[in-house]
Amino acid sequence: MKTPFRIWTRRQDEVVHLQSEPIGGPDLYSEEYFHEMLVMERKRTERSGQPFVLMLVDIRQLPLSQNILRRLRLALSECTREIDIRGWYERHSIMGIIFIEVTPACETALKAKALSCLRRHFPDELALKIDIRSLPFPDTNEPAGQGNMKEVTRALYAQPSRGKAGASARVIAKRLIDLIGSLSLIILFSPLLLLSAVLIKAGSKGPVFFRQERIGLYGRRFIMLKFRSMYDGSDDQIHQEFMKHFIRENAGDRTPDGAVIYKIQNDSRITPVGRLLRKTSLDELPQLFNVLAGSMSLVGPRPAIPYEVTEYTTWHKRRVLEVKPGITCIWQVEGRSHTDFQTQARMDIAYIKHWSPLLDLKLLLKTPLAVFSSRGAF
Repeated sequence: MKTPFRIWTRRQDEVVHLQSEPIGGPDLYSEEYFHEMLVMERKRTERSGQPFVLMLVDIRQLPLSQNILRRLRLALSECTREIDIRGWYERHSIMGIIFIEVTPACETALKAKALSCLRRHFPDELALKIDIRSLPFPDTNEPAGQGNMKEVTRALYAQPSRGKAGASARVIAKRLIDLIGSLSLIILFSPLLLLSAVLIKAGSKGPVFFRQERIGLYGRRFIMLKFRSMYDGSDDQIHQEFMKHFIRENAGDRTPDGAVIYKIQNDSRITPVGRLLRKTSLDELPQLFNVLAGSMSLVGPRPAIPYEVTEYTTWHKRRVLEVKPGITCIWQVEGRSHTDFQTQARMDIAYIKHWSPLLDLKLLLKTPLAVFSSRGAF
């Protein structure tokens, strides 16, 4: 973490840089630095629980000039405090304000005050062209018990323009690996896909595929495919209770030899064929079609079920907000069901922070060994 002195000196450097810009002002941080501060505030909130509100002032419909920007800076300075952070969220298009330690309950009042300040400095025809939206972090307005995650949260995780080129190149590379890899694996494993489907139909009544709603990138919901490994119509209440205990207490179950395992043991809902599919991870193969469609990646944090997300704390949600969910992930390769929830979450976040096409390839190469060893597979 940066020390207060380093943060202060960095701010002074930014101010000096901004003074030489043709449009802007010394009281507005650059887009790159504003996003750095936004990241710092997210992490601070995740640790301390102190919320903040991000306000975005969209000025794309205004005729930009030094006079217009001078009025904007005056208006924003009147509706903010010294500790609040003002800067470019998107250079010369959207201004951002981070209201420090402000509860979501104040969101409406903050927006009303900002609008009032803007109207004092702009005629009505220009004021109406300024769009304002506010995003509380964490969002406490999510419907309770539904595991809902609003897609607008993605604005809290946007990349600054100077970092977009590199980030876009990595995203394109990851998508190419996903497309080529999923298509190749579907063709390679097509006999196994067909054999698994036949065994499932012969083993018990019900559909071949199990379809379940999961939480994807930026909280988007999608239908994840798996081969059905349970008797048709099985109640998921057992799994809900287990996951609630697993996430809240970081607790698991025990194997007959006394080892701690973080997965349900002796689940009577699983069919004999399903037990074999789970042991060999063949039940996961249909997710290759999710990867091909773009809702998942070959590598990434495992997609969460909505009722699991309901139990997440703020920092846990980073697992589903910053990258696409994957078929395989770092903790599955390293420990599978022997990894407790807190460790899973930390490993996923470490992967998000350091992910690259090379890291994905390394994890993909390690996955077959993890599957064939059957360590932690149940």
